Amino acid sequence: MASPLKSLVNDDSRYQKAFHLFLERSSEHQCMQDFIHKVLPDILAGIGNGKSHLNVIGVGSGDGHIDLEMFSQLRLKHPGVTVDHQVVEPSSQQLYSYKVLVAQRSDLGYITFNWNKMTSSEFEDQWKSKQMTKKADFIHMVQMLYYVADIEATIRFFRSLLDKNGKLLIILVSGDSGWGTLWRTFRSQLCACEISQCVTTADVKVFLDSAGAKYASYALPSQMDITECFAEGDENGELLLDFLTEVDRFGHTAPPQLKADVLKLLRDPACSRESNGRVIFNNTLEVVVVDPPT
Repeated sequence: MASPLKSLVNDDSRYQKAFHLFLERSSEHQCMQDFIHKVLPDILAGIGNGKSHLNVIGVGSGDGHIDLEMFSQLRLKHPGVTVDHQVVEPSSQQLYSYKVLVAQRSDLGYITFNWNKMTSSEFEDQWKSKQMTKKADFIHMVQMLYYVADIEATIRFFRSLLDKNGKLLIILVSGDSGWGTLWRTFRSQLCACEISQCVTTADVKVFLDSAGAKYASYALPSQMDITECFAEGDENGELLLDFLTEVDRFGHTAPPQLKADVLKLLRDPACSRESNGRVIFNNTLEVVVVDPPT
């Protein structure tokens, strides 16, 4: 009997390789930059209610590049404030990269960084055990809800930490993206791994609607060149296929029929378009900005 598929997240080194290749092959970073510079400032303008000190939590902050881009916009809208920033990140490698990035900057003196090498659930347990009552003005979860055991409980907890004018920002792949099609089609095979979950903003909005939460959403069109996935034995193609399926060494561990079916769907117009001999995957993201409970 075949062994169950293993989550790519189990192998941090391979995950980081696949992730960086994904960033090279996709326009994800650019579409996030566009959102941060064009839309986020107006969202950030409404937080804090005139306070001179803001509390920010980054859940799954990664290497810090996105965090610091957001802080540059926060600084423009709230030029005189000081910030307490709780950085929640389980990867030692990513956390180290973040600390190096901060050390290279001389303009971040207004931010106090608190480094939490832990998962979001461990942070939640720690917060509750310390009986913390501090409220957050801005919490962001960028591409991290795939890696929590209970998505609804995670959103519920962090939303409960928001101050009156606070905002919870969630970025995930859109339900209308190629990811959404891939995961809806192969949910039982690809989403049964022990860590990663096949979740899109469509799932998040269903939960928020059921909870009566007020939120706004913004589509971030993005694409990714996945041509190498169809070149048998191509190392980059195998890494990209791992990233797409969230499965460690998918090309070698998946049943042959499943691999063939996944590759066929990835070329389908429901997931990708072909242009000049390249296969371009629909990597569209969506931002969901959630208000605090009333």
